[in-house]
Parts: sequence; C-alpha cells; structure tokens
Amino acid sequence: MAIGASTPRSEPTHGVHPPNARPAGAIPYADYASLDTLLSLQRTRTDVPAEMSFLIASQVMELLFALLRHEWTIAGERLDADDVAGATDTLRRSVRELDVLVSTWDLLATLTPGEFGAFREELGEASGFQSYLYRHLEFLLGIKRAGVLRGYVGTPDVHAELDRALRAPSLYDHALDLLARRGRCEAASGRSDPSRPYEPTEDVERAWAGAYTDGVRDLVALGEVLTDISERWTRWRERHLAATLRALGNRPGTGGSAGASWLAQTVRVRVFPELWTMRTLVEPSKS
Repeated sequence: MAIGASTPRSEPTHGVHPPNARPAGAIPYADYASLDTLLSLQRTRTDVPAEMSFLIASQVMELLFALLRHEWTIAGERLDADDVAGATDTLRRSVRELDVLVSTWDLLATLTPGEFGAFREELGEASGFQSYLYRHLEFLLGIKRAGVLRGYVGTPDVHAELDRALRAPSLYDHALDLLARRGRCEAASGRSDPSRPYEPTEDVERAWAGAYTDGVRDLVALGEVLTDISERWTRWRERHLAATLRALGNRPGTGGSAGASWLAQTVRVRVFPELWTMRTLVEPSKS
C-alpha cells in the first residue's frame, strides 16, 4: 500500500507438505517460511537504490494486511459466539500488528521527491489504491463504499471476494450485535444493509457509555481494544499522507489517484465513532 505500489493477488496455502515430507536436503526454517519463494519476489524495475526499500515496504504492508484480515475475521466469529474474551485477545494481538504496520512507513521516511521520481514512471498504472487487501480491511472496519468495486471488475475472483466482504457485517457490526444481545441497545442489532456506510447513532453512543458507567468489564475491555484499533488506523493514514507529501507533494498519485488531497480527507474519518463520542457521557467510577 506504499505510494503507488501494487501487489499481485495470492492466496495463502496451508499444508503443502507435512514436516516429515519436506524436500530432501531442505533447511527446515527456509522450507517452513518458503524463503526461496519469498526472496525471489523483490524484482525492482530500475537500478535506483531507493526502489528496493519502496518495494519491500509495499510487500511488508500487504503481508500485514493479510494478517489483520485473518485476525479481524476470527474476532468477528468469536463475538458472534459470545466469546468476548477470545475476541478481545485476538484484537489485542492485532493492535500490536497495527503498530508494526504504522512503523513500516519508517522505511520510506527518507524517500525524497527526486528518488521517487527516478523510478516512479516504471510503476506505470500501479497504485497502492488498487490493493484489494486494503479494501477488505476497510470493509471489516465498516468503511463500506460499493463504488470501489469497479476497480476490480477485470479480476472476477477478487471482485467476488470483495463483494462478499462488502455485504457481510463489519467487525463493529459484530460488536453492536453483542451489545444488543446483552440488552444494551436493541437498535444496534442487525443492520438491514451491512453494505451501506455505517452511520453513528445516539442509541449506540448511550449503549457504550452505559456499559462503561456500569463497569461491565468484558464490554469495556472490548470497547478499549476497538478504540486502540481505531486510533492505530488513523495513525497509519496520517503516516501515509505524510509519506505521500514528502515524496510527491500535491502532485496527483500514480494510477490516476488524487494523491495527498484524497488522503487528507480519509485522515479525518474515525472508525467505530461512538467509542470516541460516548466518552463525555461516561459517569465517574464509584469504586
């Protein structure tokens, strides 16, 4: 997802061969981590030294996107099963992964306009805005925009996968369904059309505030870890904007994207909005 970067679609594979059936002479760690394949993917298109850092940063971000999708999908399933502790543990792990994702921008912090310009044309139409894993994460966070699917009509499998994610409940929808099952807020349950952008409500705001005021430990823990995720997501967008401004200024992004001007708009959008606004309503603890 680095500026102008795009990563080919690949599906995770599991159990290609059991440990006792690894190729003869293979180094166990290299075999487990598929190092030969992994280290063959850093194919730069120029001899500009900074391009390698740009490419690896892009690939690392895509791997972390895949990991976060895995974690948030599991967390949603656990919330549906009323395993709040299990979901919260999974989400806490994802917060650390988000910290790594945010820090990945450090790899591009020294990229100057001249260095980026020296290899930018070789990217062609490739742009980080095309990352389907990033779109999937947006959908999991409740940032639902059907229009982005148009960019994937040429790849039917990706389009179908994103369409399913668009129509499925977000991570926040799963949390609100839990509030409803706890009798905290009936209006929070089962949005009629999960593919629509999430709109905050006073009912949900009061439901979260009530759980915090009443000291419902598992709901407070869940609310806090979701707030951590929201905060890290904003940090990642801020770092993306800063990196884009450093390397491109206000020029349009690659692939026809609007660049910094569009990124500046996304920074102002917080996911899980009522978890921020409800804090003025929480009554002081009596303990």
